[in-house]
Amino acid sequence: MPASGKRYHIEVTGLVQGVGFRPFVHRLAARMGLSGWVRNSGNGVEIEVEGEAAQLARFIRALPQHKPPHAVIASLQPRLIPCDFTEGFVIRPSLASPGIHRHLPLDLATCDACRRELFDPGNRRYRYPFINCTDCGPRYSILTGLPYDRANTTMARFALCDQCAQEYHDPENRRFHAEPNACPYCGPVLQYCDQDGVIAAAATKDDALQQAINALRDGRIIAVKGLGGFHLLVDARDEEAVLRLRARKHRRRKPFAIMFPDLAQVAAACEISAGETNLLTSPQAPIVLLQRRKENQAVCAAVAPNQSTLGVMLPYTPLHHLLLDALAFPLVATSGNLSDEPLCKDEAEMVAMLSGIADAYLTHNRPIANRIDDSVLFVSNSKPVMLRTARGYAPLHIELNDVISRPLIATGGQLKNTVALAAGRSLLISPHIGDLSAVAAVRAQHEMAETLCSLYAIQPEAVACDLHPDYQSTRTAEKLALPLVKVQHHEAHARSCMAEHGLRGKALAIIWDGTGYGTDNTIWGGEFLKIDSRGFQRAAHFLPFPLPGGEQTIREPRRAALGVCYTIDGDGCFADSHVIAGNFSTVELEILRQMLASRTNCPITSSVGRLFDAVASLTGLCQVSDFEGEAAMALQHAAAAATVDNTVYPFAISPLDKSGLVVDWRPMLRQVIDAVANNEPTDRIAASFHATLAQMAVAVARRTGEKVVILGGGCFQNRLLLEQTSKALQMAEFEVYSPQRLPANDGGLAAGQIMAAIQTIQGE
Repeated sequence: MPASGKRYHIEVTGLVQGVGFRPFVHRLAARMGLSGWVRNSGNGVEIEVEGEAAQLARFIRALPQHKPPHAVIASLQPRLIPCDFTEGFVIRPSLASPGIHRHLPLDLATCDACRRELFDPGNRRYRYPFINCTDCGPRYSILTGLPYDRANTTMARFALCDQCAQEYHDPENRRFHAEPNACPYCGPVLQYCDQDGVIAAAATKDDALQQAINALRDGRIIAVKGLGGFHLLVDARDEEAVLRLRARKHRRRKPFAIMFPDLAQVAAACEISAGETNLLTSPQAPIVLLQRRKENQAVCAAVAPNQSTLGVMLPYTPLHHLLLDALAFPLVATSGNLSDEPLCKDEAEMVAMLSGIADAYLTHNRPIANRIDDSVLFVSNSKPVMLRTARGYAPLHIELNDVISRPLIATGGQLKNTVALAAGRSLLISPHIGDLSAVAAVRAQHEMAETLCSLYAIQPEAVACDLHPDYQSTRTAEKLALPLVKVQHHEAHARSCMAEHGLRGKALAIIWDGTGYGTDNTIWGGEFLKIDSRGFQRAAHFLPFPLPGGEQTIREPRRAALGVCYTIDGDGCFADSHVIAGNFSTVELEILRQMLASRTNCPITSSVGRLFDAVASLTGLCQVSDFEGEAAMALQHAAAAATVDNTVYPFAISPLDKSGLVVDWRPMLRQVIDAVANNEPTDRIAASFHATLAQMAVAVARRTGEKVVILGGGCFQNRLLLEQTSKALQMAEFEVYSPQRLPANDGGLAAGQIMAAIQTIQGE
């Protein structure tokens, strides 16, 4: 080495494990004639590199410029160290040092190169269902420990054959240090099982696959083991088969996701933009909500009853590619579970959970370490918006503005549960877990928390949870015997959005959802919060109204309509037959009248979500819901179909009371009731309702004095409401932020709870 030579120690953090970063560094250093080593470490990747100064400068510049496509560099810190005059550049064994890993390696869809090999008869991995390389394949779902090496995955049980080992150790091969590398001779194999889980005899390695293909052609329901759990698959064109799946899964109307064989079939069935195409074909390969073409009958009506959108995805594993290529028609691809329970991930759960649902099983002997569902997104204003953070995106890392004083855990909400961790400057959000009303989901939440704490080497010193005393997530937090910070539901929604956008300072948070426990022990849901580093103030809220029957109102929009009408007309609403009487029996009406008069089991709420339910009932769109959000979805789809300019209904903003301004929706609802009585088109009523809500947001924002506005809460899963409210606020010269990487729904609560707890703890 010349006298001008130097040596650098370089620490790289970010998503740099499981994405081919070490092989990339090795090849780059070798081409430049540099010596040294690279290895995975506790916080990312470490490099020591030695050579001529000019070449070293080129090397350091090239790391971020030419990194592997799926790598994300959060920081790159070189420092000069003494030269040691060694020759050659090597990949060293990983360093299992403690510390918070900025990113866990994420599962990635099959890349183009592997897909070509999969269907190439001359390739030794022809039709091999587990083909992968450094650019694709399982990562998080097979991870048992860190650093990310084969020994710390469920592939450790499969010894590499000579050819696979040669690829694994060849710096010029794209499978160089591809940890899940395997082939038909040394890797996992498929198995076809009958309804009782008994493995069927197979004469060839392709028999199991062919048996599943034949069964799907015959209209049977097949449970297929994928990356992070099981899918239930059935022919999406077959009305009888889809209805059979609905009956067995106890899922009457909630839409099913569809896996199409290719983009051409998607485009024939749905309207699809460039942004939506990019999402579908991305390495994350999520479910994307698309507008359904009315004239196309590619899937039967039972797939998404009364819906104008479809949840669409493309094949993302080699096994899915083989199935869809052979079938050439779309499949229902719904989570392998009973409704509201967690995804099942192994053969024991498969038989216990899916017996009676699936007609047969297509499984394999590569264990799933970490269950993970499919992510769900839609595109709004050309930007992806997250509805369910899971495969390909989670565990999700967000960089904090400041270092926190002690590690934290948050237990999230009751529905769409996630957990979150924080340490150093990292906020880490788990994949979607589900509804904690199911015992299995509570177990899955505990499993997820333990797994993430272990993988990230975090020992929490405090816990944050929701303010609601009856949430299972609250009970879980209380059992941890850690200092406890209870966070108001809507503050958590607001701080979740602030965290992902890195916002500091003051803001007005407009948080609209179905249910959130308020600091006054009532049910909030139509909130305008002035928020800063010290906490929040309830600046305004929607006029409260009663929910006759309490939680039953969530499942019966007709009850929300009655509560709204009772607030407008009192006992007189019972005489208004065109609005109320037709939705209840005489006996039901008398019971409800007495409940409202005595205020028995009639909690009051400011919920915008329940206002959506009320209007959906009043317009005849939905009286009793089969799934969460059904009534609001029906109203959104009706509004989206309107072809005329929207009328903004009247509303009022009452003077300040002890909890801020009050948004009086009664003038709006009176007009809705009159429009229904006059048989005005439902789509126009629905569209005007959306337009009025957007103007209510602007009217309150103007009175608060804040210029930064945050939108959050489950109501802003509604693309139309999100776009109209954002546009109206921007036109009024507000700076508007809404959730994108984290869901607006309760899936983002854990992140917000962490942020609120940080404020509390740092202020102590």
